[in-house]
Amino acid sequence: MFDQPQYNPIKRKEALLRFSREHHYGLLLIWKIKEGLKKNIAPERISDFILYFYEHDLKKHFLSEETEVFAKMDSKNELVQSALKEHETIVSMVEELRKNKNNKEVIIKFSDELDKHIRFEERTLFNEIQNTLSDKDLIELGQKHQEKPCDVSDNWKDKFWIINA
Repeated sequence: MFDQPQYNPIKRKEALLRFSREHHYGLLLIWKIKEGLKKNIAPERISDFILYFYEHDLKKHFLSEETEVFAKMDSKNELVQSALKEHETIVSMVEELRKNKNNKEVIIKFSDELDKHIRFEERTLFNEIQNTLSDKDLIELGQKHQEKPCDVSDNWKDKFWIINA
């Protein structure tokens, strides 16, 4: 029926579960952006939401990954280096949107890059981390990162992805 690739669920170790749950909200952000684009919502409204999401979720998520997870890995690890470069690319697109909220191409590129980044971390990098870090490091990581993730878009009043208000 569909020619979509099938992915088996990945058994995630407890220490990385919260990061994976946070990725879920990033994927929801991507879905909301795409819904807004399909509904021809003004790019400025979508950009405002991206900037809000970045400030209230993504910025903290990137910092936690970089200081808590990636810092436990070899700094020369190619997968970690790729993830860090992707963080920089995504942040630079956020900065572009701050300067020009009507740039639909940057919104699309942001959505695509974030999607690619989350899937890379989930399917590749986190597996490497689980297989590389010691049990002790994983336990420490799990103890540091216990805050329960939530959907920051619950506080956003302009639900453009639902209605064309």
